[in-house]
Amino acid sequence: MGGNPDFFYREAQRLGYVARSAFKLIQMQKQYKIISPGGSVLDLGCAPGAWLQVACQNLGPLEKGGAVVGIDTTKVKVPPQHCDSRVKTVCGDVMKLPREQVRALSPKQKGFSVILSDMCPLVSGITSRDAALSVELGMRALDLSVGTAAAVNNAPQEADSDSSGAALDTGRLLKPGGHLIIKLLESEDIKEFNQTCKPLFRKASWLRPKATRSCSREIYLICQGLL
Repeated sequence: MGGNPDFFYREAQRLGYVARSAFKLIQMQKQYKIISPGGSVLDLGCAPGAWLQVACQNLGPLEKGGAVVGIDTTKVKVPPQHCDSRVKTVCGDVMKLPREQVRALSPKQKGFSVILSDMCPLVSGITSRDAALSVELGMRALDLSVGTAAAVNNAPQEADSDSSGAALDTGRLLKPGGHLIIKLLESEDIKEFNQTCKPLFRKASWLRPKATRSCSREIYLICQGLL
């Protein structure tokens, strides 16, 4: 019964989630333990807010600290259920926002332990075009997270030191050991995408969550443990 899209829609209403997509992140969290108590989460393409809810639920009690920051081109109101004062949203275009402006939204401006990209292009129905736009959004999420060009070439990057003396990579928004989830539309191009991510993370896996509609071509790349 659990695979029926109507089931997830009804469950979302029953449990107070603003969209059925909440169950996609719930499944990822159960399988991969992406979000840890007190973590800092960046949610790219956060509308309508269901992933904000799930992320906040996994931060643990308020005294654990942590933060969830959502960015979307539309103004997103923080859902009253399952969210607390640790959740905030920003209206902006991820494709244009400077990296440092996004970093400034993170706790102590030190980056995020988890970056989620549920961004999706405005689907035109032209399969190849939609897939290409999806890859473009995915590459932007990867670039913000790891500073792709430098990371792919394994070039040394600028580093700051925090109070513990550890090097902080200023070209990256994702902290060392951090996790990245990127939504893509299935196409030939995504194999190449996977090859780009594999050397940067401890593990990269594909997942098509149970709550995905049967007609959808979306698939998620789960990148664990930034090296």
